[in-house]
Amino acid sequence: MTEVVQTPGLTPQSEWCLPAQINLAQQAMAHAADKLAIIDLTGGERRDITHGELATMVDGLARYLMTRIKAGDRVGVLLSQSPWCAAAHLALWKLGAISVPLFKLFKRDALASRAGDAGVSFVLTDPEGVDLLGDLAEAVLVDQVSREGASIAFAETSAETPAVLIYTSGTTGSPKGALHGHRVLTGHLPGVAISHDHLGQPGDCLWTPADWAWIGGLFDVLMPGLALGVPVVAARLDKFTPEACADLVRRGDVRNVFFPPTALRMLKAAGQGLDGLRSVASGGEPLGAEMLAWGQSSFGVTINEFYGQTECNMVASSCGVDYAPSPGCIGKPVPGHQLAVLDSDGHPTTGEGDVGVRRGSASMMLKYWNRPEETAAKFCGDWLITGDRGIWEGDFLRFVGREDDVITSAGYRIGPAEIEDCLMTHPAVATVGVVGKPDPLRTEIVKAYVVLKPEAMATERDLQIYVKDRLAQYSYPREIAFVESLPMTVTGKVIRKELKARAAQESAEPKQESSS
Repeated sequence: MTEVVQTPGLTPQSEWCLPAQINLAQQAMAHAADKLAIIDLTGGERRDITHGELATMVDGLARYLMTRIKAGDRVGVLLSQSPWCAAAHLALWKLGAISVPLFKLFKRDALASRAGDAGVSFVLTDPEGVDLLGDLAEAVLVDQVSREGASIAFAETSAETPAVLIYTSGTTGSPKGALHGHRVLTGHLPGVAISHDHLGQPGDCLWTPADWAWIGGLFDVLMPGLALGVPVVAARLDKFTPEACADLVRRGDVRNVFFPPTALRMLKAAGQGLDGLRSVASGGEPLGAEMLAWGQSSFGVTINEFYGQTECNMVASSCGVDYAPSPGCIGKPVPGHQLAVLDSDGHPTTGEGDVGVRRGSASMMLKYWNRPEETAAKFCGDWLITGDRGIWEGDFLRFVGREDDVITSAGYRIGPAEIEDCLMTHPAVATVGVVGKPDPLRTEIVKAYVVLKPEAMATERDLQIYVKDRLAQYSYPREIAFVESLPMTVTGKVIRKELKARAAQESAEPKQESSS
């Protein structure tokens, strides 16, 4: 149909120019030994790590790993932002193994579900990670591995060879592992460059407060920076504050930042500007005209919004040096990625519909790990369905909202099912429904509606601590309402849509419930 050809986003597919043989580690390490790779601020004092020093760390780990694993084995990486975190992933990819990023804020149940599902051989970590793992998996201390010895050859891997397994939250069941191939970095590079006003200019230096366990930290910042020869700042902020952020930007000579929207809101609320920045990128949700105007006045640059998800990332972006942003929109399709808004029949439309990405994008996952049915359900013909609703405004894509129940809170995407499953194991809980409640700072907070068993007792604090101790500190319910019953379908499923409407109504009313 001629109408389809004219639909925004359906430009001719760009060639990715992927060679028959490509290795993620080799792609990220193809620079002179004396070139600056990572600025390490994790110990308080600045330490500059060159590509040569990073290669020595990578080879040391690779020599150790090759005695224990083979190509295709899964190995956990439980490390915060640090040179060793980068080296761990690179060493695994160099050998053709699969890295499984794990987050330090995960508690026992969250770590167990991911490590167990992935079937990890062991976990590369540090002393803090050893304590978190307990007896869940064997822990290997990365900085105790010898760095002496010959360099290791890069495995002969292709674009489709599995390289990294990143878990993402969903609305039903446990988190799903999105398996990506060695082409994933290539697929990110155009969008990362565009979102930073053509990253790679003299003096550029990247940082994000997002942890490198997430695709936003690992493939929107760390690996693209290494591949493009842009130094990346490694820093661990136990708690993000505007003051700590400004100090880090100064000490690290940061010029390019990826900020989750919540971090921007905190900076705005504190009136904290940042000097010396050349680009600011943000993703996860639309910022709106007021935030864009504040960013321009406080940073002196246009905040470039970008769009993607763990399954297929960096597919749309704005670029302030090339064109003005369109407030409320999440950018234009990045070259190489074909986007469409699909109607109920799966056909491109100019009206509101499901946002889809055509098969062939280099940043698209290979599949969900061990979930063939859910992998098939993620696609409609040639399109990967993101689960987001959108509409075209010219050649800009406007985000309308999530189609599912995933909660977006402080930059994290939280699946309600995992929290519900956790609360259901509490001896006092009969049934529970978890939804996102609108919040001006975090976008949404996690709210749980709980029905207690007859004569059982539990306080809001009891249940909050119960979840904190088992899942992740960011995913506990900040509000809990004890109710007599929940809206249910005839098959006994909680109707989250009704609970979300209730939570939205509560957020519009004067606050009466306690929050912690």
